[in-house]
Amino acid sequence: MRYRYSTEGKGKLVKKAAVYTQGEHRINFADLDPHAVYITERLQSRGYETYVVGGAVRDLILGKKPKDFDIATSASPGRIKKVFSNARIIGRRFRLVHVFFGPKIIEVSTFRSIKEGPTGNVFGSIDEDVLRRDFTLNALFYDPQKQLVVDYVGGMRDIKKGLIRPIIALPQIFSDDPVRMIRAVKYAAITGFKLPLSLRWKIKKSRGLLESVSPSRLTEEIFKIINSPHAHEIISALDALGLYSYLQPQAAELFRKRPAFKSSYLKTFEALYKDDSKTLAGGEALSALVRDYLDEAAPWEEGEARDMDRFKNAWIRARKFVLPMNPPKAELYNAIRLLFAERGINIKKPRFKERPRARPDRRKKIEKPIS
Repeated sequence: MRYRYSTEGKGKLVKKAAVYTQGEHRINFADLDPHAVYITERLQSRGYETYVVGGAVRDLILGKKPKDFDIATSASPGRIKKVFSNARIIGRRFRLVHVFFGPKIIEVSTFRSIKEGPTGNVFGSIDEDVLRRDFTLNALFYDPQKQLVVDYVGGMRDIKKGLIRPIIALPQIFSDDPVRMIRAVKYAAITGFKLPLSLRWKIKKSRGLLESVSPSRLTEEIFKIINSPHAHEIISALDALGLYSYLQPQAAELFRKRPAFKSSYLKTFEALYKDDSKTLAGGEALSALVRDYLDEAAPWEEGEARDMDRFKNAWIRARKFVLPMNPPKAELYNAIRLLFAERGINIKKPRFKERPRARPDRRKKIEKPIS
């Protein structure tokens, strides 16, 4: 193991990061996305410090092949855009770059500073950027060209110990962003790592902060959970810490009242991902979220009612059940259609009309004379 130093004060060398070689981190280069490697190569060749970061590095160290790859670099969004013609700058408060390879998107972010605190939006250096990340196991930087892992926060040590350890101080980590509670539990469920007692206590004490999180952010987190092969483990862990009632309050209430419903609900997600080789159909993960509720609540047998009327009734019930989640209308339609199809009832795929664009005002503007 090597170390990275920086100069502080009166020219004194200070140890900043541990640097692990391939023989120490044992990342299999073949598990990297070639497009992620291409991006790091292009930016490094132009003099920009660039790494694969986050959950992808964690998974590579654990011997797993990551689903998504994120890149962090010293290059500004504008510079990144100049290097890649297939890129688009997104975001308002803090700009990111999406680099497109067909349907695949790789997100490239610029190192951020801590001058404005953990949620500020000022560009900075790598040793500042690492302090903005949530937990040590997600704060490792991997250089594919040199095959080195750079560790500023003891992330490698915590991965070996099987520990979820926060980087940001406990008094502020969840007040800055309550969604970090969900992520901490999710990481523990995915990796099998332990949440320290102090972190569990802080989560239980702070869970009410989730009430302030917007429905759009909660929707994003729920979609990540239900599309994970570890969905049943994540949901179970969130419920144990009292967090699932903020994501899916109606389901959590049924968990408390009827343990059999909870057992069936979790088994639905476990069965969904039993076959690793299976590719889920559109809306299939979302259908698992409402399946056990609709099995009882939907008007499957409603006399002479038309199939479409029963479908609309089920759709309305499902939409209310998943609140505050606000899934795309088309995806929820697909989810309910799948459940009806299982009962031999085929519902035609509806066409969703886009909102009409505002027409430009074609009236001639009358310019007033300057007085």
